Amino acid sequence: MSKDVILVVEDEPELADLYSGWLEQKYPVRVAQDGSEALEKFDDDIEVVLLDRQMPGMDGDAVLPLIRDRKPECQVAMVTAVEPDVDVIDMGFDAYITKPIREEDVFELVDHLLHRRVYDDNVRRLFSALSKQIALENQYDREELEDDPQYQYLLARIEKLRDETSDLAEQFDDEGFETALAALQ
Repeated sequence: MSKDVILVVEDEPELADLYSGWLEQKYPVRVAQDGSEALEKFDDDIEVVLLDRQMPGMDGDAVLPLIRDRKPECQVAMVTAVEPDVDVIDMGFDAYITKPIREEDVFELVDHLLHRRVYDDNVRRLFSALSKQIALENQYDREELEDDPQYQYLLARIEKLRDETSDLAEQFDDEGFETALAALQ
């Protein structure tokens, strides 16, 4: 079982049980039936949130920015019966899926969101390493740096991160992801 914890936020108990039952085959899952309970159950262990948009009390639109404030890198998918309108443009979700959805759609969605998280982490580490390279090269002549083992280690790390990021991008950019998202709509 994966260590990535999924939070299902769904006010319809039957759907909450259905989604969590599917996902528990592969992931640890927490379930919340409203926005307040979602925020109580949300912590650093949560990697993906499946968030219903319309719920009594605090709805998904209100919960989303609070999740982003607590953990910006958490992947959030709106799983909702609400058809998207132009108001979604300013919302900070990672995916927007209209109900009903099937079991295989839920797994594909979560898998892609987790994959995207790894890609984002790699890109961040790559940019950090590149900024160190640029700072050093602006300070020293290349000849001075070429004999430095730490600089050589940095260059090797950059090359490795570039390869990993490229490999992840190839997997992420496949037509299958677009097809999967289209099928969910």
